[in-house]
Amino acid sequence: MADLDATRGAGPTPPDALRAAEHGSGAFDDRHPPRADLVSDCVHCGFCLTTCPTYVLWGEEMDSPRGRIHLIAQGLEGEPLSESMVSHFDRCLGCMACVSACPSGVRYDRLIEDTRAQVERRHPRDTRDRALRAAIFAVFPYPRRLRLLRGPLWAYRKSGLRALLRRTGLLDRLAPTLATLDSLAPRVRGVPRPPRRVAARGPRRAVVGMLTGCVQSAFFPDVNSATVRVLAAEGCEVLIPSGQGCCGALSVHNGRRAEAEGFARRLIDTFEQTGMDRFVVNAAGCGSSLKEYGELLADDPVYASRAAAFAAKVRDLAELLAELGPVAERHPLPVTVAYHDACHLGHAQGIRAQPRALLRGIPGLELREIAEAEICCGSAGVWNVLNPGPAAELGDRKAAAVLDTGASLLVTANPGCLMQVAAAVRRRGGEIALAHTAQVLDASLRNLGLAALTDRPA
Repeated sequence: MADLDATRGAGPTPPDALRAAEHGSGAFDDRHPPRADLVSDCVHCGFCLTTCPTYVLWGEEMDSPRGRIHLIAQGLEGEPLSESMVSHFDRCLGCMACVSACPSGVRYDRLIEDTRAQVERRHPRDTRDRALRAAIFAVFPYPRRLRLLRGPLWAYRKSGLRALLRRTGLLDRLAPTLATLDSLAPRVRGVPRPPRRVAARGPRRAVVGMLTGCVQSAFFPDVNSATVRVLAAEGCEVLIPSGQGCCGALSVHNGRRAEAEGFARRLIDTFEQTGMDRFVVNAAGCGSSLKEYGELLADDPVYASRAAAFAAKVRDLAELLAELGPVAERHPLPVTVAYHDACHLGHAQGIRAQPRALLRGIPGLELREIAEAEICCGSAGVWNVLNPGPAAELGDRKAAAVLDTGASLLVTANPGCLMQVAAAVRRRGGEIALAHTAQVLDASLRNLGLAALTDRPA
């Protein structure tokens, strides 16, 4: 493997890499290979290093964004897709902190997504890895299947088996992946599903479709209910068609492009004829992928233009509320809040100011910033399930920073982050309540008081 130092400042990718990319030789075939022109945008300046979670953990050059871009360039130049090369691509969380940090505007998000799709098609994984990934993607993107897990999960906890396994540490030693899933699983809450249509309160200002999500609908249904109430209070008619499925975010972020395309087509078909002005999302990773439907389905002659039109309507909840401006009365919430930027909200979508402005608009609420805010908590979709050890290290780092704020409530906008940070806080023996931005707004609008939020301990 060539030394990365030799590539710094070397200028554009050489013609042989461009030719190799065109003809599908080396690590990649000709089905959406990573683009050589995007690779050449990287000048190896190193601004990405301090924001990359895996580089922060290990200090390994090839586990940094510029290192992975160097490996992609080697693949385009004819190097085979080796086990070592794949391991470095797999270790990337896809948090996109490097995209925010990069002064050259390198589209690392596009590069790693295209590279992972090549890996999934062209690299033979071992039996254990294949089985784990197959199990994850047979369950996680399917809301109904996830909801079926709620009963067994409730029984497992009530039986005392969970407490026994935690005391003995047996699960951690014998099955670390299962131990991770156990630590992440949130408390099961029974909340009625929202109706298919909710009228605006007062004059109607917008008609919005709403994604209920997979993990969100199965394990955080109270977040969806709060989202609907907030939207209605701010003058939105909310449309929630039955039968909507996964948006494809988990699939596309893990290289399962064809699967993601299928999910995208189905979601477009479900919402296209609703007459919505906007499509609202309350999960950061989902919102990021939905906004890229135009790119995902660009090669589909039937869906390309429809996907681009759909993507143009997608808004994160905080983004939409900022666009509309507040009309509903905010009631006081005397609470100190630490706000955590979900990576796919802050880095991928660039939405940082809007949720903070919404929180600061609540009387009595004090907002506190978290140190190392740019470093991922380690959730990253299913990365924490595939990489439980490193994910726990990142989670512990984030939990320490959160607890150091002295805040009594942690607020974020992604179910994975809520589960990951809650598990890490418990490991440290800390105490802090957790809530989604929608839940904080809902408590203020309905004048529920602080108890509605602080009874949600990590």
